[in-house]
Amino acid sequence: MEWGQFLSPVTQAFIATLFTWFLTALGAAVVFFFKTINHKFLDGMMGFAAGVMISAAFWSLLLPAYEHAAENGYRVSLHLVFGFLSGAAFLLAFDKIIPHLHIGFPRKKAEGLPTKWNRSILLVLAITLHNIPEGLAIGIAFGALAHDMSGASFAGAVALAIGIAIQNFPEGLSVSAPLRRDGMSRLKSFWYGQLSGAVEPVAGVVGALAVLMIEPLLPFAMAFAAGAMIFVVVEELIPESQLHGNADISTIGAIVGFALMMWLDVSLG
Repeated sequence: MEWGQFLSPVTQAFIATLFTWFLTALGAAVVFFFKTINHKFLDGMMGFAAGVMISAAFWSLLLPAYEHAAENGYRVSLHLVFGFLSGAAFLLAFDKIIPHLHIGFPRKKAEGLPTKWNRSILLVLAITLHNIPEGLAIGIAFGALAHDMSGASFAGAVALAIGIAIQNFPEGLSVSAPLRRDGMSRLKSFWYGQLSGAVEPVAGVVGALAVLMIEPLLPFAMAFAAGAMIFVVVEELIPESQLHGNADISTIGAIVGFALMMWLDVSLG
């Protein structure tokens, strides 16, 4: 018997997202050893993160949502298309409201409502927005287990958490490294870097609770998380990964990230 069967889906989601937060902190901790990070390496890792998220959006979310909706007589196109667009719209709304600054851009390029918050806070908020759909996706994946969803398995949910955790490593580093390069202390740079992942356990629990309480919401919720993740990839990760002219490296990183997440989901799920 899998050890996960002894825990509720909400507890499983919480533990899984604590792990993804830990990997964010581990990435941020690199600044204790290096003051500067090679742009080619960072761009490749950001591309890798984009590939993982695109792959997870399809293999771990949209495909299982389609199968579940079709088998249970739901209007597949309504649930998936509306859910996908709603997820993207949700992130777009947050993008316009929450003050944040994308990595590699000067303070004057901050997005969201005008604010006098310093650059470090804005960088953290940018990655925090990025991490919301990741936490939701993990929570939804574990919550789906309670409904015996076709295509959903404990191993598959774990695979999703592992994939997101791996790509969280460069995300933590992408916040802490610029701050360290700007002269902030190692400890403060690490603190802000790991802080960007703190939202994932919260989002994970919310996602799991939502699908546990409303089973028909499941296909919509999975498509919602997928739409939010793709929005992040297109609006943030891909542009940032190619900001320094390393398009080939970031593209290769994206291909590798997609393949790794696909392998995790297919082999474990």
